[in-house]
Amino acid sequence: MRKPEWLRVKTPSGENYVQVKQTLRVLNLHTVCEEARCPNIAECWGTGTATIMIMGDICTRGCRFCTVISGKPVLLDTEEPERVAKAIKEWGLKYVVITSVCRDDLEDGGAEHIAKTIKAVKMLSPEIIVEPLIPDFRDNEDSIKKIVKTQPEVISHNIETVMRLTPKVRDARASYEQSLLVLKKIKSIDSRIYTKSSIMLGLGETEAEVIQTAKDLRTVGVDILTMGQYLQPTLKHLPVVEYLTPQKFNSYKEYMEKMGFIYVASGPLIRSSYRAGEFFLEKVINGKST
Repeated sequence: MRKPEWLRVKTPSGENYVQVKQTLRVLNLHTVCEEARCPNIAECWGTGTATIMIMGDICTRGCRFCTVISGKPVLLDTEEPERVAKAIKEWGLKYVVITSVCRDDLEDGGAEHIAKTIKAVKMLSPEIIVEPLIPDFRDNEDSIKKIVKTQPEVISHNIETVMRLTPKVRDARASYEQSLLVLKKIKSIDSRIYTKSSIMLGLGETEAEVIQTAKDLRTVGVDILTMGQYLQPTLKHLPVVEYLTPQKFNSYKEYMEKMGFIYVASGPLIRSSYRAGEFFLEKVINGKST
C-alpha cells in the first residue's frame, strides 16, 4: 500500500539535530526516536528535543509493530541515570520524556532504575518537567509505586491498540486489561499526577472500537490521549490495513475532546512523545495557571 502525501517527511538535518546525535553517541545513550524509526525525528531533534530510552536497546518482548530488537538484554548500567541527567542538562530542555525497553528479566521490571534516572534528572535540572513512558511492569503495584514516588508531572503508558487487535499487535505478555489497570493504579496511588496514553490507528480497527478504547481510558482517569497512524517499519512487521486521512484524525480529536480528556493530539504523524512538552506546557500547565 503506497504512502499518501501527508505522510512524507523531510530528511533529518540541521545544527540541533547533529548536536543531539553527537551528545547521544558520546554519552552512549539511546533514543526511542531512532530505535522506533519515528517519522518526526527531523522536527523534534531539529528543535533540540529527544525522548531518551534507557535500560539498553534490547527488549524482552516482541510486539509486532515495534522495531526495537527483541532478545536477552545486558545487565543494567548503573552509571546510566547520571549520564542521562548530564545529557538533558547540556541540551537545556524544559521537558523530557524518559522511556525504556521492557525488562521482564528483572524482578521489578526496571522500575528502580527508571526511578533513579528521574531523580538524577531532577537533581541536575530542578525546573524540568519529566514524563516517564513506562512499560506495564506486569501490573506489579510495587514497581508502579516506585515511579509515582519520584513525583513526575505526568506518567505515560500506551494501550497501543483496541482490545480485539491486542493479541495480534502486542507481545503475549501484554494485555489490554493489564494496561488499563496500570493506568488506573497510577491514579489510585496519586491522583495529582497526569496520566497519558496512545493509540495507533490503521491496523484494522473500527471506528466503534477506537471510541470504546478512548472511553475505557477515560474510565480509568487518563487525562491526555494521543492518536497517530501506524507505519509498517519493515516487511517483518504488521502491514498497514488503512491510511486514515488528516480529516478523520481531526474528527476523532473533536469527538474525544468531548469525553473530558484535558488534551487530545490526533494526526497521521502524531506519536506518544511528539512535541510532548509543548502540548503539556501549553494546554495543561498554562491552563491551570489561568
